[in-house]
Amino acid sequence: MANIKIEKINKYFDANHVVKDVSLDIKSGSFTVIVGPSGCGKSTILRMIAGLEEINSGSIFIDDAKVNDLPPKDRNIAMVFQSYALYPHMNVYENMAFGLKLEKKNKDEISKRVNESAKILQIEDLLKRKPKQLSGGQRQRVAIGRAITRKPKVFLFDEPLSNLDASLRIQMRVELAKLHNQLKATMVYVTHDQTEAMTMADDIVVLNNGVIYQKGTPLDLYNKPKNIFVAGFIGSPKMNFIQSEVMSIDNKSIEFTLLDDSKIVVQREMKKNLKTGDKITLGFRPEHLVINKTPNQEIFTKKSVRKGKIMVIEQLGSNLFFYIENKDEPIVVVSPESTTNMQIGDIVNVGFDPHKLHVFDINKNSI
Repeated sequence: MANIKIEKINKYFDANHVVKDVSLDIKSGSFTVIVGPSGCGKSTILRMIAGLEEINSGSIFIDDAKVNDLPPKDRNIAMVFQSYALYPHMNVYENMAFGLKLEKKNKDEISKRVNESAKILQIEDLLKRKPKQLSGGQRQRVAIGRAITRKPKVFLFDEPLSNLDASLRIQMRVELAKLHNQLKATMVYVTHDQTEAMTMADDIVVLNNGVIYQKGTPLDLYNKPKNIFVAGFIGSPKMNFIQSEVMSIDNKSIEFTLLDDSKIVVQREMKKNLKTGDKITLGFRPEHLVINKTPNQEIFTKKSVRKGKIMVIEQLGSNLFFYIENKDEPIVVVSPESTTNMQIGDIVNVGFDPHKLHVFDINKNSI
């Protein structure tokens, strides 16, 4: 296990500034996921930790030792790539043993480590096969097994599941979580898939345009996003946003007017001072909304309510996704499958709990 400390690193590709003054502490033994859209710089950061990309400025420490000038082979890290990077002419055993041979380990030690890793990943019966004889999931297990055999201080994963189908991705997420619990190793995992981040991470780092927007536990980012980008990126379906402004305000409640001139009254305290006329954005998570044809039921008594027409209904087994007409993007409501008395074209009431409402200022920061 090892801690990683990143201090104000920068990376340029010609005139393109892809990583901008990034500082980050990764705890020893943690499973840290760096998540963000394609092209945000997350894989570049991983490659700089590995020593595969030069750092233009700043410092990286592994176990408190500065590694800027250390070649990859001397950093005691192992990296698992999206493309598996297996040697096609070698069988599984030879692929998993290759790094140990380069380290001049003896045959008994190599055999012991390869077989131990194969047992952990349940691929003992694949050791004599070539990569072309394996499925995508099996190849990824071999790539992970090759990393395990080296017993590194740090495991680096660069979108390792993106080439797998949906059901296999779910299975491999569980396997990676189990592997982390078993090895107690420091793992840094890069993905653009926020579901992977939410389900596996101890800590999530949300990156955009080469800048860290927020770092925290999955529930911290879900419940307390610092800005609109994090709020919209974490959660599936993504958070609903409605443009608004402050209509009136007193010690106990705030009245917002929406772009369609409807009103929402919220009784709650804000973290920042607001005044009449302030332009803001309201955020509602789809799973925190309730929907019904009549607002007289008890479920709506403590909710703020607005009306809208159902445009689309998606059926996902246990849940229904309702898309409600709105001046900007449709409002998405996640509701139990039992909500079957509504159809496309119905005018419905959408209610929300004001304590789960997110409010963002004109600079897109949370209030």
